[in-house]
Amino acid sequence: MPSLLPALRAIAAALVLTHALAATAQGADAVVAAAKAAYEQGDRARLESIAPQARGHVLEPYVEYWRLKLAIDSVAPGEVRAFVTRHASTPLAARARADWLKALGKRGDWDPFSRALGEGAATDDVEIGCYAGQAAWQRDGDAALAAVKPLWFTGQATPDACEPLFAALIARGAITVEDRWARYRLTLESGNLRLAQQIAGDLPAADRIDARDFRHVDAKPLSELVPGGPRWKRRDGRELALYALERAARNDPEVARAAWRSARARLPPADQAWGNARLAFHAARQLLPWANEAWREPLPGAMPADAHAWRVRAALRARSWRDVEAAVDAMPEAMAGDTAWRYWRARALAATGRMSDARPIFAKLAGELDYHGLLAAEAIGVCVDPRSSPVAPEPAWQAAFGARDDVARAVALAALDLRAESQREWAAIVRGLDDEALNQASIYAARHGLHDRSINTASLTRDRNDYALRYPMPWRAQFASAARDNAVEEALLLGIARQESRFVPEIVSSAGAVGLMQLMPATARWVAKQTGRADYRPALIRDLDVNTQFGAFYFKYWLDRLDGSPALAAAAYNAGPGRAQAWRPPEPLEGAIWVETIPFNETRDYVKKVLANSVHYARALGDPAIEVGRRLGMVGPRIPAATPVAAKE
Repeated sequence: MPSLLPALRAIAAALVLTHALAATAQGADAVVAAAKAAYEQGDRARLESIAPQARGHVLEPYVEYWRLKLAIDSVAPGEVRAFVTRHASTPLAARARADWLKALGKRGDWDPFSRALGEGAATDDVEIGCYAGQAAWQRDGDAALAAVKPLWFTGQATPDACEPLFAALIARGAITVEDRWARYRLTLESGNLRLAQQIAGDLPAADRIDARDFRHVDAKPLSELVPGGPRWKRRDGRELALYALERAARNDPEVARAAWRSARARLPPADQAWGNARLAFHAARQLLPWANEAWREPLPGAMPADAHAWRVRAALRARSWRDVEAAVDAMPEAMAGDTAWRYWRARALAATGRMSDARPIFAKLAGELDYHGLLAAEAIGVCVDPRSSPVAPEPAWQAAFGARDDVARAVALAALDLRAESQREWAAIVRGLDDEALNQASIYAARHGLHDRSINTASLTRDRNDYALRYPMPWRAQFASAARDNAVEEALLLGIARQESRFVPEIVSSAGAVGLMQLMPATARWVAKQTGRADYRPALIRDLDVNTQFGAFYFKYWLDRLDGSPALAAAAYNAGPGRAQAWRPPEPLEGAIWVETIPFNETRDYVKKVLANSVHYARALGDPAIEVGRRLGMVGPRIPAATPVAAKE
């Protein structure tokens, strides 16, 4: 039919144009990827040759930034200023400004540094802060040094930029010997023992601890805990004894306890209190039965946050509710306001017959819908039925949002697997949005495969909450099939995937865990062997069906072998089954207490979030009767070691 020929030719031409545009876009993306590779390799010449090809690409600002960063030590001030002005609305502006300030500070160009510092927002970067201190010192003299002194009091290593300032403060007596011992203690509490040795070794000769003494204690820590050692009348000797206690308690709190009890009476009360707290801390982290008793010894007036937390956990493990209450009450006010400690304080009040005092705390927590909020609701018999307000996409809003340069950059960065850069762009995009805009942005992100950003954005809403956005179920067919084939609850698998990968299928962790269920290659090989997958090859771990099936098998395998406890199985999935077994109590323990006393911060947080996720997913799937408390149950004593298998991560 001749009349159809023009139309067919038009369709054919459109298809050719579409393919050409796609090929052009892919070629442009390849240019940006090559530019990033040259930047990461520090190949400035190659980057300069590639950069012109990226002109007009939505990610051209990133190629510009990479060029600027590699040339930062020699670039002209005007070029940096122009870049910052041109890209002021992007996260790149602040990064370029910080790079420029550090380059100026490093070479001591204080006038340009001060001008550049004054042209932008204040920064909490410690290195830049110390360069600012140096600039002020050059301009205003010694009076400027006082502003820098607070940076001294940290248990962490400080940037080289701070060292001239600290040296000047020490030389002028503004950082005293007592201040230096105070930082020494902070470094011990932070576990930075080598830095502690450096600080003690740099003290005046009369106070200094020699490197040979540290080496001796490192080899034989108990040798310095002999009652009334020869140097204990001096500060350096007492501090070396406390270093020895820290060393010994980290390795074996049981042995350290015996030595400390026989030695501490010869030390001043303040030193005894500090040592008591360090011994109790290490005993609590190693889940020793006498840890709560150790926390009843005299303690220092100030302790780090992790010591306060482990004081509560030791009391929980001992089921000593009065001690739980006392430990939370001893926390700094800001820390005690955390949902975990508010919940456990309410539990302590209820357990000691003061439910009338506990109920208002539980009731307030119950509205927060996180792990502790769900537990609080169960404690007072409240059925948590979050009011979801479904949000429909608004086409005009979606179109306008997608047309924005910053949104296009975030999507393009994700497509090129520049995940951190995409997340920074997205965080700037959603900052300050109201609920309506947050929900629409969440929908947009999900439609473009940015499920992690979609979930995080929906979770920022305050009044209008769409729980289908907060707890999405992409790849439902794969999860339903994996749940059915492995006889495991689908809500648990979704809860794991939400926490593991935020449903980003191509994600690979820094440890090498792959995909939705974040499987390590060794674990995938083990599952393939267990399930008889003779066709398995490493590339298959990226397949959605294989990844969800293997993740479900691995979780169910340990669920069956760990008393059917989702809490234990989740801990095994995250930290490895050997650790989950080692953390089990000598006698049955309430599951919520067991989770709260998991020694690994990451795993403790992971188990809480997986269980809370699973409750929300169970309700979305039509099972409103599921409760966190039921998931937790009781955790029983260790069982004989099972066949070892690689941890997931």
